[in-house]
Formats: sequence, C-alpha cells, structure tokens
Amino acid sequence: MIEEIRDKLEAGLYEFSKHSVDQSILRKITVGEIREAIVSGEIIEYYPHDKYGPSCLILGYTLAKRPLHIQCSYPSRPLVKIITLYEPDPNQWLDFKTRKT
Repeated sequence: MIEEIRDKLEAGLYEFSKHSVDQSILRKITVGEIREAIVSGEIIEYYPHDKYGPSCLILGYTLAKRPLHIQCSYPSRPLVKIITLYEPDPNQWLDFKTRKT
C-alpha cells in the first residue's frame, strides 16, 4: 500500500484536508518535508474503520532527519487525502513506531 501512496504522491494525485493545512502551518511542516517523509516512510498503523474512510499512519523522515507522522487515506481513493500530520512526541512513542502504554 505504501508504494501506491508514493505513486499517487509522485503523480500529484493527492490533496490536503483543511485540518492538515492548519497543522502544517502551526507546526512549520512544508510540503517538501511531507513528500520526503512519505518517500522514506512506512505504514505503522491501519485505520480501516475510520469515520471518514479507511486511512493509515505513516512514519517517515525528512532529509534533515525530522520524524513525521502523516495520516492519509488509503490509495483506493482517486486522490490520496493527507488528513493530519505532526512530529511525534517521544513521550508518547517508542522509536516513533509504537505507542507507549
């Protein structure tokens, strides 16, 4: 699935939710960093029953080694939707992949 997401991103077949745009501005995350993180990323969680449609959480790193979590729709949609994005809090994540309990 990550390859399909990457392919759609490369083809420009993606969109941003209003929430993700707001969060990218607040957190100073650029479109370039989002692309870098998805290209290097891996899916760490699946949300097949999300209320807005199936989605997944990607962990990726920018070229500057900044970790990012990017939640996006499954690639079965015509456009992959970036739902939210943030820099994971190390107090909430082990190695940024596993949630602390």
